[in-house]
Amino acid sequence: MPESNTSIVTRYAEAFNRGDVDAVCALFAPDAQIFGVLGWGGLDVARPIWEQLVRCFRMQLKIEGMVAEGDTVAVRYTESGTFVDTFRDTPPTGKSYSITAMEWFVIRDGLIAQRWGARDSAAMFKQMGVPPG
Repeated sequence: MPESNTSIVTRYAEAFNRGDVDAVCALFAPDAQIFGVLGWGGLDVARPIWEQLVRCFRMQLKIEGMVAEGDTVAVRYTESGTFVDTFRDTPPTGKSYSITAMEWFVIRDGLIAQRWGARDSAAMFKQMGVPPG
């Protein structure tokens, strides 16, 4: 079971790297709960945030490590991107960032039922030249 669960998480990262938010969302159960730095809730809350991150930062996730046990998968990424479009009234700087990000997933019936994300957003914005807010 952990192999198929890790492949779901790998597909999640690959979809983000393509900027394919539809494919990201298709990996989640309809009643999924998603917890992140910028908000939490269902896909109705997460999708607009993900669309904004992809559009504004061209976010890329490089999987550095992954562990799975039962229905749970934990992954550590190097997340990188470049600030190319206005984000929450802040104009783009054209600067890039690279940080460590971690996510924890619960997989149910071949879909992501829960996801928690943690990243150092302060370091991310500092590298992109965005003043603290």
